[in-house]
Order: sequence, then structure tokens, then C-alpha cells
Amino acid sequence: MVLIKQISLLLSLCFCCICIASQKVRAQEKDAKEVIDEVEEGTPYYETFPELLPTRFFFSQKYTAVRINDRAEKTTFTYFPNTTLNMGVGVTYKLFTLNLAFGFGFLNPNVGQGDSRWLDLQAHAYPKSMVIDLFGQFYQGYHLLPAGTAAPAHQSFYVRPNMVVNKIGASVQHLFNAEKFSYRAAFLQSEIQRKSAGSFLLGFEMYGGRVVDDSSLVPSVLLQDKDRNYRNMEFMDLGPNVGYAYTLIIWQYFFITASASTNLGFGYTKLESDHRRNTQWGFSPNYFLRGFVGYNSERWSINTNYVHNGVRLARNQDFNNSVMTGNYRINFVYRFNRGPRVNRYLKKIDSIFE
Repeated sequence: MVLIKQISLLLSLCFCCICIASQKVRAQEKDAKEVIDEVEEGTPYYETFPELLPTRFFFSQKYTAVRINDRAEKTTFTYFPNTTLNMGVGVTYKLFTLNLAFGFGFLNPNVGQGDSRWLDLQAHAYPKSMVIDLFGQFYQGYHLLPAGTAAPAHQSFYVRPNMVVNKIGASVQHLFNAEKFSYRAAFLQSEIQRKSAGSFLLGFEMYGGRVVDDSSLVPSVLLQDKDRNYRNMEFMDLGPNVGYAYTLIIWQYFFITASASTNLGFGYTKLESDHRRNTQWGFSPNYFLRGFVGYNSERWSINTNYVHNGVRLARNQDFNNSVMTGNYRINFVYRFNRGPRVNRYLKKIDSIFE
């Protein structure tokens, strides 16, 4: 009996010691978690470095394409320009960014897609609580994708050297969570997103333009009903948009940013041939996609980004056509210290825009 009592007492003492030790461990874990939470709370969601000047070496390629979707004959194909892959340099100061690039021959082998000429004006500005996108596309010379579609014998692509595409548009959005989410960190690398965050977007956009050629835009071999051909397409579209953007931070310096918005636009599409003209009004959903991924530290960054704007035109004669504008880019960024000489030039820029 005495032995049993002693064993019971020892077990009770051990149980008490285990309970006390576990309570101390839990208390230490709680204290450590509180310290981590305090550090997290003290870390800003994104950070700017006004004393540093972001400069970049980059590769980029822009495009404005036209997708023809004939619902009556169940055919879909895309006219794409033969734009160059450009290599260039750039710098960002506050809200101003200057990029200079050129499409060197060794980056752009000729693979039978024809020649294109273009003036592609894309401006993507990111004030603290706004997103502003401006488009001015003026292209001539297209080829048909997929390769081989309607192509003559012994040629890889169906080429339209006289095809002209013009598009002018603008999108303005309000960024609701500008205190925690930064577009500039992903797109301009003038800031660094420290913690994951997202924001809703709300705004308005409008687009207009035309697609014209000296013969039918639908190749004759793809069009069974010859009365439905057309060589001139004009469009206008406007309406409100809504979207969401989010940045995921991985291991402090790696980031993935995705943004998507949609617009229920109202407008018209006019199709014109040599003998007739038809105009249809209607609603059509548009979309705007942005994607960014890379590494971003205080001094340097490497990242890739993609911007794609799709404008779906009002349905006309069973044609659901679209005009798509985009830009691929790979950036290698280094942030230099701003010396006295550089600051003198930057003060001159500030005085111009005061």
C-alpha cells in the first residue's frame, strides 16, 4: 500500500511538473508570437525610396491584333502584326517614366509574316489611388493566325500588307486600398510591396477605331456566303468597369501580382462593303488583364509583366469581333543613389510641373 501511495504521489508530481512546463512553453510561444506580430504591424505594406532612382534594362513587345469570330460559319482567326522584340533602357522618377528601345535585327528573324509599320502609344500611369491607361494604336500590315490559315501554296502565312488598324481609348480606375496596395511596385519598380495586399477597382473606359483593307477582311476561302463579306469595320464602345488586384509576397522579396477588370460596354459596330453598309448597336463585355511576377529588393529587381486589353465589339451579322492590345516586358532594374548632379536635373523637372 505504501509503495502504491508513493508511486501515485510521484505520478501526481510528474503530472504537475508537465502541466507547469507546458504552460511555460505556451507562454513563451505566445510571447514570441506577440513579438512577431509587433514586427509585422510595424512593417509598412509597401515602401518608397525617394533617394534612389530606378533605372532599367528591358526587352518588350507590343501588339494590336484583330480577332474575327464568324458565328454563322463557326470560324475564328486572328490578324496579328509583325511587331519587333525591342531592347532598351529606361528610368522612373516619381510619376514620370522614360523608356527608349529599338528592335534590333538579331532579335527579330523574318519568318514570312510580312512587314508591318506601326506607331504604338501605350501609357500606363499609376498615381497613388488611381490607374490610368491610354491607348493610341496605328498599324499597317498583318498576317493571319494560326499559321497556314488561308495561306497560298508554299507560304506559311496569309499576309495582308495593306490592312490598317487604328484604335484610340482610355481607361481610368479608382484604387480603393491605396494605403496597402501598390501598382508601382509591380509595374514601375519605384516602390517595394512588403506584405501581401489587394484592392478593388472601379472606373470607366471608352474605345473607338477602325479596321480597313482594300478587299474583304474575311479571306474568300473561309467565307461561304459571299454576300457577308466586308472590307471596313468601325467601332465605338464605352461603359463602367469593375475589378480586383492582388499582390502575393513570398519569402519577403518574391512577388506575384495579378489584376483583372471587366467592363459592360455599350456601343456600335459598322461593317461596310463595296455595295452595302450595316450598323448594329449593343452591349458587349470587355476585359483588362495584368500579370507581374519577379524578385524585388531595395537595390535591384528582375521581373516580367504582361498587360492585355480586350475590346469585344457589338455583334453585327453574326460577327463577334474583338480588338486586342497588349505588351510583354522583361525588366532588369537597379536603383542608383541620386547624387548632387542628378538632383539638380531632377529639380528642374520638378519646377516644370509645379
